[in-house]
Amino acid sequence: MPDLRFPRGEDRFAKARSVMIAGQIRDRGIADRKVLDALMRVPRHEFVPAEHAAEAYDDHPLCIGAGQTISQPYIVALMTQALSLSGGEKVLEIGTGSGYQTAILAEIAGEVYSVERIPELARSAEVRLRHLGYSNIRIRVGDGTLGWPEHSPFDAILVAAAAPSVPKSLKAQLGDGGRLVIPVGSDYSQMLKRITRVAKDFSCDDLCPCVFVKLIGEEGHEDL
Repeated sequence: MPDLRFPRGEDRFAKARSVMIAGQIRDRGIADRKVLDALMRVPRHEFVPAEHAAEAYDDHPLCIGAGQTISQPYIVALMTQALSLSGGEKVLEIGTGSGYQTAILAEIAGEVYSVERIPELARSAEVRLRHLGYSNIRIRVGDGTLGWPEHSPFDAILVAAAAPSVPKSLKAQLGDGGRLVIPVGSDYSQMLKRITRVAKDFSCDDLCPCVFVKLIGEEGHEDL
């Protein structure tokens, strides 16, 4: 767990986090204690533009610039719970964005490797996460559909953007028994799926309908 050093004034959002967890997360069936604790520890308002800080704990996504969004808290919680992390795992995240989901993963996992396509988002997330005390996160700029093969296999992979199909490179980088959570579908309608690897075989569970920004890359959508 990172040694978080929150900025002065952070406590004024503690009640908002508690309300968010009670009304948006637990009431919808998120019961994993590690996930709930991580959501309580991470200051979500630090991961959104200052003008949206008052909305940080509301039940909807928010724009973070460069045409990207931070997912609503429930979706972050659902995707994290679906990875079934027990603690200490090596996790790959595709789509760093503002770094909020990255921080949630880092609260539970041992190592988090995150790939972001947009350089300015990667830089700002890295600065933000370092400022908050995280030392178990590595971020690089690149094509997330190709993963981060140098550090594979991964115990879990989370993809925070929608693909037309599950990228083969990501499946190949999933370790035996590993879980891959990814939205798959058309531009404006997708299904959140969990892919589980057992030896050379893969099983798939549908979790819920969702809408994410496109996963751009060689094994995803074209960058038009």
